[in-house]
Order: sequence, then structure tokens, then C-alpha cells
Amino acid sequence: MTLSTSLVDRLRAAGCVFAEEEAGLLVSAARDDGHLAGMVARRVAGEPLEHVVGWAEFCGLRVEVGTGAFVPRRRTEFLVREAVALARPGAVVLDLCCGVGALGAAVAARVPGGVELHAADIDPVAVAYARRNVAPYGGTVWEGDLYGPLPAALRGRVDLLVVNAPYVPTGEVALMPAEARDHEPLVSLDGGADGLDVHRRVAAGAPPWLAPGGHLLIETSARQSRRTAAALSSAGLEVRTATSEELHATLAIATAPRC
Repeated sequence: MTLSTSLVDRLRAAGCVFAEEEAGLLVSAARDDGHLAGMVARRVAGEPLEHVVGWAEFCGLRVEVGTGAFVPRRRTEFLVREAVALARPGAVVLDLCCGVGALGAAVAARVPGGVELHAADIDPVAVAYARRNVAPYGGTVWEGDLYGPLPAALRGRVDLLVVNAPYVPTGEVALMPAEARDHEPLVSLDGGADGLDVHRRVAAGAPPWLAPGGHLLIETSARQSRRTAAALSSAGLEVRTATSEELHATLAIATAPRC
């Protein structure tokens, strides 16, 4: 199968800004002409490219995704960079609200000597993908609401708690790009009235799980960062914020007391 001008034109007419690049990915992923035609039809209908080809690139990894799964965003690579800078070999890492497990997998792939990786999510579709994505790093994925499904043996042992929880206010979900609002699970997008319902629950529940001096890193937005930080401070954690202009990313980074 070869890249054709008609394929590129069809994608461009459907509003695909990077039509040539997308056409190349579709062709390389296609098993045969019939499979290619089906994938093109899905993409033209508005389905995310990552769902169509079955993977997303994240921090240099090819992360498995598919229909009904949240697609990891490039801005979240900033969280990975900051987490790796704080990690030590053998660190206990928990990827909470893990989605397809991209954060945990990317951190594990970059820490020399490896980590003890755990992940959790409430969405069974996400959990199925996450289990495949963290398997190369010996990761374990737990299904349930936030800290609820975690084993008691993890309490007080988590060195790095990485979180990309939903933070879009309910009233703004309808303003998101159609690829997200129509094809990604609402539970991974909707953060409640002010967007921070899950952030507050993550913050309130974190202290018993963090090791002394352990770190919690959570993605937020520039306009919400003060409220995310306040929730973490209220939980007794020391908090700072970090930003990346390059990736348009904002984090709140909290540290547990050492004693």
C-alpha cells in the first residue's frame, strides 16, 4: 500500500491539519487495502487518529490506546520529566487516575535501575490498556476509585505519586475539541463544577500513602494551580508549582513531611 494524493486530500478535506503525516501513519498501520479504507473512514468521521491506529506516542514510547480510552497529551510529558528528576532507583511509583498507564510507563522507562510500579483507575476500559502498557516494567494495575483498590502494603511506601486527573470544569467539557468530548470517556475529562473535585479528593487521601519525603505531582492549569496547591497544602503537604512554556503545562508538586 502506498501513500496517495487522494488519501491526503480526503483527510485534509475532513479538517486534518497534518493530513500527509496522518496518511502515512494510516498506511503504515493498515494490514491491507480494506483495513486502510475502514481506518480512513473512521478518521474522516472524526475519531482520534490514535484510536484508529491503536497507539499514541508519549515520551518516545508507543502507548497502546483504542476506542473509549483517554489519549495521553504531549503537555503531560512535563510531569514525566519532573517526576524522573525526583526519582531514585527502586522508587515506589503510583500512577493514580492512570488511564492507559502512559505516565507510569514513561517514568518507569526513564529511571535508571527501574522502579516498583503501581497504577489505578476506575475505568475498566482504561485498566485493560494500562495493564498491557505497564507490563514491560513489571507494573501492577488496580481497578477502582482512587486509593480504594490499593493494597494495604502500599500505605506509607509511595515515593512518587503521579496524577493526571480530570480538571476540566463540567460547563467547559462541551467546548473541548470533538475528538475529546465525543470519543474519550467523560470520567477522564469532567472535573466537576470548578474542575477540581478529583484534585481535592486526591490531595485529601494522599498523606497515608506517601513515604516520608515522598512527592505527589499533579497536572493542573495555570488558572487553577492556586486552588490545586491549596488543596495539597490543606492535606499537610509542602507545595510548589512548576510550569513549562514549551509544553503549555502546569504542575503542582507536593512533598510529604519526613517525620
